[in-house]
Amino acid sequence: MNIVLFGAPGAGKGTQSTLLVERLGYHQISTGDLFRHAIKNKTELGRQAQGFMDRGELVPDSIVIGMVDEVLENLKDHHFILDGFPRTRAQAEALGKILQSRGLRLEKAIFLEVPKEELLQRLTGRRVCQSCGAVYHIQSKPTRKDGICDLCGGAVIQRNDDKEDVIATRLRTYEENTFPLRGYYKEMGNYAEVDGSRPTEAVFESLKSLLKA
Repeated sequence: MNIVLFGAPGAGKGTQSTLLVERLGYHQISTGDLFRHAIKNKTELGRQAQGFMDRGELVPDSIVIGMVDEVLENLKDHHFILDGFPRTRAQAEALGKILQSRGLRLEKAIFLEVPKEELLQRLTGRRVCQSCGAVYHIQSKPTRKDGICDLCGGAVIQRNDDKEDVIATRLRTYEENTFPLRGYYKEMGNYAEVDGSRPTEAVFESLKSLLKA
């Protein structure tokens, strides 16, 4: 089953996508990770995307859609989960055309619902390893050594787009552009919703049940 997992920044999309990959064998397509990889390696795409991401703004559709299309070209024999795409109705419509052209279907679009107050707490406390991308939280999942990744020993930092002023912009952008996707996927008949404010394992069990339905 091919799925889109969407929700506000901090809703847990990346965490749940990782579990789906590890436990159910999905292939994760995370545009955020692809952008950060491109930025780290100083590619042209990374240079273009960095300014938008640092300001909490959406990366233009032309960049995102081209990247996703390129990845999907190599995934005809894998079930995939899209994490962080689409973020606008235009992107959702473009995705539909891409999938159709490649003989693929999107079976579920799953929305992770989390109250705004909890989103803010999650985002402002989030820390990320610069080297391997491991995610921590200063309250719920701190590193054993301050500022040092438990997995690889890399530096653990607060991303620019997790700082308070940028978070406010990211949430406004989400409310204006991504939240309305709920209506779009309801129209398409493949919408589902999961309470993302619960513990990680409880959220995963709900997702697993949906995917088996």
